[in-house]
Amino acid sequence: MKTFNAAIIVLFVLSLKAIAGEISGVPSITDGDTIKILNKRIRFHGIDAPEKNQICIKNSKKYRCGQEATNALKKKIGRKPVTCKVQDKLDRYKRYIGVCFLGDVDLNKWMVINGYAVAYRKYSKDYIEDENYAKQNKIGLWSGNFIHPEKWRKLN
Repeated sequence: MKTFNAAIIVLFVLSLKAIAGEISGVPSITDGDTIKILNKRIRFHGIDAPEKNQICIKNSKKYRCGQEATNALKKKIGRKPVTCKVQDKLDRYKRYIGVCFLGDVDLNKWMVINGYAVAYRKYSKDYIEDENYAKQNKIGLWSGNFIHPEKWRKLN
């Protein structure tokens, strides 16, 4: 019974963190810019990753850039806890919008600077410098050809 009570207390405390503007825990990765912690879906603020089934081209060959972005985020996080600072409560898909951290690492920034996502200029200018770095150094998406995820969604 003590274990059950302790679990209830932990869940309560974690829920309070979500209300206070932070959501913390070990996430499940939905795709390159969305995770789930404690049954709360969190969309990474200011970035846009290719959709899971999106195809890009590198070295004249097609590759699954959306799946690559998802896998990179999974590998980076592993089974470690993440803390997301909620920027906006819910978007139209009922997701929280936040900047997520693995320790001191800003995962939103990490996805863009490593070329797994682009700066989502429509909603933020926070990651434009990181995108410029990836673009200038031909990292990730920028090492080949791709359709920006927002445009790709409209076409598909």
